[in-house]
Amino acid sequence: MIMPHTRTAVEIAVLVNQKLERMIPLLTPVGAGLGIFFPKFFILLRPLAPWLFSLMTLSGALKLRTREMGAVLKNPLPLLLFFISAHTIMPVLVLLISRIAFRNDTEIISGYILLYATPTAVTGFVWSSIFHGDPALSLALILLDTLVSPFAAPATVSLLLGASVIFNAGGMILSLILMVVIPTVVGVGANEISGGRIPDAVCPYLTPFSKICILCVIAANSAAVAPQIHFESLRIWIIVICCICFTCLGFLLAKLAGLVSRLNYEKQASVFFASGLRNTTAAMTIAIEYFPPGAALPAVMGIIFQQSMCAIMGRLLMRKK
Repeated sequence: MIMPHTRTAVEIAVLVNQKLERMIPLLTPVGAGLGIFFPKFFILLRPLAPWLFSLMTLSGALKLRTREMGAVLKNPLPLLLFFISAHTIMPVLVLLISRIAFRNDTEIISGYILLYATPTAVTGFVWSSIFHGDPALSLALILLDTLVSPFAAPATVSLLLGASVIFNAGGMILSLILMVVIPTVVGVGANEISGGRIPDAVCPYLTPFSKICILCVIAANSAAVAPQIHFESLRIWIIVICCICFTCLGFLLAKLAGLVSRLNYEKQASVFFASGLRNTTAAMTIAIEYFPPGAALPAVMGIIFQQSMCAIMGRLLMRKK
């Protein structure tokens, strides 16, 4: 008689992670909705948000290896295209368009600039894998963008906004170092030193837990800005429309850069998703801590729509082979 197979704890954790991974396009807007509609409960998680975000960053960093970057650095064109499109052209376009759409509303304008000054999202690696991108290039883009973000993000905001908005630049730098850089260095270092043994032992459990952390962080941060969200207000719907348009524009710009430079399909896919996706959760956490109150609204709306728009733009512009 054949005994039925009993799943181990690792197998159960992997299965849970696979289900959560398929739900990512829904998980982020659900988190935002929970925070907006049940703010009194989820605001209690707000003090934990930076720590949960650090744990999320660590979970992603444990999968990164520095040796993959060697071949990527020998051909720096895709890296240059990414930084030019995502961190130079895109923030300038966002500034010009948001000034037309919002005129003197400096809080919303600063929120959009902050959103497009933050590093690329780690979920870009997942989307790149789905569309058969170059894994080494995707990892290199995430790692390099993460490491320069504490200096690049405040510099972008200061350069584009000048004295029109007051924000705590020092606090922003420290926050990015604590939430993004240190967990990334620790995760990559643990992976390298252990030869992959630590990620193999930890990631099956940490990865699904980090996705639950995403839900909690988004809900907690959304609860903090819930009093400013009035769906009967035209301002909110203009923010929504701009978020969708800016997301599409970021992907279109990345696609154009890949075509003009004649990158192969794999590198195009990696640059496409790295450029089009922004770390909306980091932007929202920083905006709430160090910017005027309304600056978090673009990030909240970005969270609701970004992953869904990523799926649509990927299907339209980066068809699988």
